[in-house]
Amino acid sequence: MNRENENNNLGLNVLSLCDGMSCGHIALEKAGVRINKYFASEIKNIGIKVTKENYPETIHIGDLNKITYENGILYTESGEFKINIDLVIFGSPCQTFSVACKTDKRIGLDDEVKSGLFLQCYRILKEVNPKYFFMENVASMKEEDRDFISDLMGVQPHLINAAIVSPALRKRYYWTNIKPVEELKNRNITLNDILTEGWSDRSKARCLMVSDSRPVTTPIKMFHRYYSTGFTTLIFKDKSHYKDCVKEYERLSDGKRKMAAKELDSYTGHVFDGVRYMNQEELEKCQCVPSGYTKCLTRNESADVLGDGWNIDVIKWFFSGITNSMKN
Repeated sequence: MNRENENNNLGLNVLSLCDGMSCGHIALEKAGVRINKYFASEIKNIGIKVTKENYPETIHIGDLNKITYENGILYTESGEFKINIDLVIFGSPCQTFSVACKTDKRIGLDDEVKSGLFLQCYRILKEVNPKYFFMENVASMKEEDRDFISDLMGVQPHLINAAIVSPALRKRYYWTNIKPVEELKNRNITLNDILTEGWSDRSKARCLMVSDSRPVTTPIKMFHRYYSTGFTTLIFKDKSHYKDCVKEYERLSDGKRKMAAKELDSYTGHVFDGVRYMNQEELEKCQCVPSGYTKCLTRNESADVLGDGWNIDVIKWFFSGITNSMKN
């Protein structure tokens, strides 16, 4: 058995479930919260890769379904740890909670593989009974799922759109017993403020999703998806380039906004050349992640883990309440 320091004078002992790329660790650091031990349960390889690159001291404990906590001992796939956990954080997979999910697959807590993992996280939370807890999930979940979670957690969720602190839309619920120190202030950051080059017709990027890691690559089909559905975020050379793209698309569609993508297969023009998706640096800024944090991944892999992740500065705001309580 591994005997970890039970006296956490060196900082908090943190258990992060569905850890992703350790956004919780980043936010705790930015909030000035000292960490003694950080246990991460994650099974997605690219998320684990990012964590190992940035926080090699993290203790990886595998599948959360195989975690139990009893009599001060954390039982995991990686071994047993005698440890007092101070903070449990998690955001169970949201795919079948989200409005972005196809209606027949939007089954919320009935999905045992993804969104239903909340129940496993909750089980572990109850076993640990930490001083602090924090949970995040999509604001588009069904009302009955939200109310069920709230009843179990014993608190009502905070509803926050990360657009208040970042250049991207990201509306989420947060359940926690941590009380932030002050009001979350609007930074008025626009998408154009963080672009490395080019121009956007939007003030905020669309909410990052894992599907942004699987983009279409033909310029006209990129624009079709963007303009007809609002899906994903595109960057243009400049404002006039955007106007030219709109004019050309409307000419091709003859005013038909819902034109089928296959109707564009024969297009041979070059008006749409130069449209692009956000690059890796811009994607990181949308989630307030430190520059280069995902540099060990490809651009599309980065979009994947960032789409799964948390907005760092929103979470930091919550965690500032821990810093304040530890001073008192």
